[in-house]
Amino acid sequence: MYKTIKETSELLAIPETTLLHLVHNNRIRAVHDGHEFLVNEDQFNNHLDQLEKAKQLIEEWKNEPIPEDIDVKDED
Repeated sequence: MYKTIKETSELLAIPETTLLHLVHNNRIRAVHDGHEFLVNEDQFNNHLDQLEKAKQLIEEWKNEPIPEDIDVKDED
């Protein structure tokens, strides 16, 4: 399914001008239908899934308790 630049920028949460810049520099593939650029939605699904997994891993890492160091001795 193809989305317009406006729809894609909302999906990715980036400004339209940034997305157009990426399209013009061939960083994102798009089709021009004579009036506007259309971006294939499927090319971002894998990327968005990977971002969600990375966010979850970071949250798990942040919530992991700090292990007690076995080399620390209480010398009281």
